[in-house]
Amino acid sequence: MRNIVCKNKKGISLVESIVSILLLSTAVIAIMSLQSTSWNTSSRSDYLGRAVMMLSKELTAREAFIMNPCNWVDPINTVTDNKTVYTSDQTTQQLGDASYNLVIVTSPVAGTTNTWRVTVTVSGPLRNARTVTDNLIVTRQEYFRSGCI
Repeated sequence: MRNIVCKNKKGISLVESIVSILLLSTAVIAIMSLQSTSWNTSSRSDYLGRAVMMLSKELTAREAFIMNPCNWVDPINTVTDNKTVYTSDQTTQQLGDASYNLVIVTSPVAGTTNTWRVTVTVSGPLRNARTVTDNLIVTRQEYFRSGCI
């Protein structure tokens, strides 16, 4: 076999080195500028995920309460409850907690008996965060009777 020998022994010129450093630094700066945007997006999605979790928990609790015929729910008037919930799940705000405001509206469905619409709206701690809202129609269930005296 023959040994292949490189005949060009010039190497890289100074102009080529400067151009390659310029391209590399431009790419690094572009990637670094996206980092703050990704942190903001990650933070907002975390707050939104926690809000959806609180919304689901509150809807489930209200559904279980209304379905039990032993619990009293106003059959005529719309009832609005306001709650502040913290991410630590404590009654008072702890260090580093985020607070969420919950508005729960329970209203009877017109033309029916023992049927209510529960609407929960959760607003997060960020000024420009969107609120999350969901509603559920709940009826009394005899099978859920428990705790009657």
